[in-house]
Amino acid sequence: MTDNPSFKPLPPKPRVDRLDSLSLGDLNDLCDATYAAIEGGGGFGWVTPPQRDVLERYWQGVVAMPTRILLVARLDGVICGTCQLMKPPPNNEAQSLSVQLTTNFVAPWARGHGLASMLLDEAEEQACNNGFAVINLDVRETMKAAIALYEKHGYQRIGEHPAYARVNGEILKGYYYYKIISPQAVEQTP
Repeated sequence: MTDNPSFKPLPPKPRVDRLDSLSLGDLNDLCDATYAAIEGGGGFGWVTPPQRDVLERYWQGVVAMPTRILLVARLDGVICGTCQLMKPPPNNEAQSLSVQLTTNFVAPWARGHGLASMLLDEAEEQACNNGFAVINLDVRETMKAAIALYEKHGYQRIGEHPAYARVNGEILKGYYYYKIISPQAVEQTP
């Protein structure tokens, strides 16, 4: 018997969940992960982290909106990333077949566990289950890993915006993508 038992670390447990309500712990995790992503250079619309109460109200609002589906990535139970599906408003019947993917990020400390792919896979499944046929998204030109992920998952670039964003005084291009997730739903009828 030894005084220094040797413990084998457990492998991390990544998972993705739909979040329909917020516990205080989830809210804190969301804010911490968002700060980490912003400070890590992107994956979220903010360039500089907002005040904590602003960020808390933002996430509370996301969960309260029936037009949004919030998915969270967890590593060992701790929220470390998100993406949202924004449904079209009820008065936009013409675009009722598509959703917008937004706020897709994984905090730098949780990268490398496949969570970004898991979030994207779950977003596609949720969109399909909610009757949508197309996912649209846009991304800054500097988000190379995100662009590679989207293209690997079959998203097609359909356009470019030359003055999409301003980050640290630099004007950046943006790219627009789409993916048909339910081909039979977009087939033309004779």
